[in-house]
Amino acid sequence: MIQEADIGVGITGVEGMQAAMSSDFSIAQFHFLERLLLVHGHWCYRRITMMICYFFYKNITFGFTLFWFEAYSSFSAQPAYNDWYMSSYNVLFTSLPVIALGVFEQDFSARHCLKYPSLYKEGIDNVLFRWIHILGWMFNGVLSSVIIFFLTTNSITGQAFRKDGQVADYSILGLTMYTCVVLAVNCQMALSINYFTWIQHLFIWGSITLWFKFLLVYGSIPPTLSTTAYKVFIEACAPSIRYWLTIILVVIATLLPLFSYRAFQTRFQPMVHDSIQTRRP
Repeated sequence: MIQEADIGVGITGVEGMQAAMSSDFSIAQFHFLERLLLVHGHWCYRRITMMICYFFYKNITFGFTLFWFEAYSSFSAQPAYNDWYMSSYNVLFTSLPVIALGVFEQDFSARHCLKYPSLYKEGIDNVLFRWIHILGWMFNGVLSSVIIFFLTTNSITGQAFRKDGQVADYSILGLTMYTCVVLAVNCQMALSINYFTWIQHLFIWGSITLWFKFLLVYGSIPPTLSTTAYKVFIEACAPSIRYWLTIILVVIATLLPLFSYRAFQTRFQPMVHDSIQTRRP
């Protein structure tokens, strides 16, 4: 029976350890089941669903900026980003925050989870992992990619970008757009988290800091290795006020849709956890 269940819970007792050894979770006393379900069950469901949906979001945001650039360049096969930028996206700059989300996220404390058992019903009804919820995160990713690409291209192309009057080339456009993607998806993560720990702060803001340090180091490598990234950040982007203003504008614009949706939902169509958050002491 335990092996046939989706998640088997075994209780150690006079019958021996056979049931506990065959289960996914083992508890010593029956009354521990309440905390296992209402607290850890709710936390686990929320962490997994948020982590999966965020994976969809961040990769769709990144992937669709490449698609818009290909259409913008008349499908010339010229990549928008440097090869190392694309290889490092899911390894260095966006991986650790989502892992921290899946480990540490808590929308309510253990005391409130026990006080409001209706929170556990969200997992039973699967309200956070319905297709409409998943598609909503996907749409948010597409919308973020549209905002990032079109705001970036309209902000820095077709006008003087360097101090000597030169316009931005595709390497500057790609670096600026990639910076906006990294900042937007990490700030979106910060906006979605309910429970911040120092580890999450370290991973989110550390990933952003790592990107700029990567630009300094990688851009200083001879062009035989750094190719299109050689001195682009140091000589072109960092001294340009337009680069920094574009980043601020684009990141704020990408956060507004989610912020507006959350405000509307909490006010007019609150879910169970929204209602509890508004009235809890």
